[in-house]
Amino acid sequence: MRAFKNLPLPPLPLSAEEPRSYAVALREHLSLFDTLDSLQADVQNAAAMVVRTLSSGGKLMLCGNGGSAADSQHIAAELTGRFVQDRRPLAAIALTTDSSALTCIGNDYDFSEVFSRQVIGLGRPGDCLLAISTSGTSANVVKAVEAAQRLQISTVALSGRDGGRLRSLCDAAIVVPSATTARIQEAHIFVGHALCALIEEGLYKNGQLSTTAPLH
Repeated sequence: MRAFKNLPLPPLPLSAEEPRSYAVALREHLSLFDTLDSLQADVQNAAAMVVRTLSSGGKLMLCGNGGSAADSQHIAAELTGRFVQDRRPLAAIALTTDSSALTCIGNDYDFSEVFSRQVIGLGRPGDCLLAISTSGTSANVVKAVEAAQRLQISTVALSGRDGGRLRSLCDAAIVVPSATTARIQEAHIFVGHALCALIEEGLYKNGQLSTTAPLH
């Protein structure tokens, strides 16, 4: 093995386009976040919908693909665990986490139904679905929203670009004003954290949570 230790590594293949630098990405990020004040009313409206759902005994379901699947899980964990305050766990479930359900539905039916069939099986009238798609057009997310609406489940879109189909389909929509997927996803987790803070705040204000007697 030592004979190979000092051999030069082969050069990495060059892409047709020079990759964006850290500084450029940071400028894009900061420029986008300077515009997010415009989303405040939409975020507050979405949080109020979730507060009404949880206050009435319903649950929040979340879905998305790829990075949006990770955001679904992240937000659900903040609610079933805790975000800031020590309080009782809140009813939130990411429909992206059950690999057996995802592969079974994808294999036996179609990948476009991996979330909608879970919504139909797990959802009840009065629940809420947070549908995450950077384009707003992901077929399986759109189908999940359509299934939710048939069951009288309220729907919130978290998207980017022009909002895609989700913008007009959902009861409420938060659309990040960017066309770059990475920047949209960076804004999505900020919005997710803002939603968690507003949900906690709303539940405390209406007496659904207590800072003195958390339930473990």
